[in-house]
Amino acid sequence: MTGLDWSGLMRAGIGGLRLLPRDFWLLTPAELQLMLGAGTQAQPMQRARLADLMRAYPDTPAKKEATDD
Repeated sequence: MTGLDWSGLMRAGIGGLRLLPRDFWLLTPAELQLMLGAGTQAQPMQRARLADLMRAYPDTPAKKEATDD
């Protein structure tokens, strides 16, 4: 057993995407997943990544350095 729902994948690919059977069987599971839009949602931001962004882009503007004109 492969663990894949072949009948569901065939319904989605052939029925939903209107792929020809030969085209369905030429796809890799990753290609079919991409065509179905699965796995394309961004992951929620973790606290550490938010802290990195806050350090890189603080809400308060950086002080301008004095320049000699």
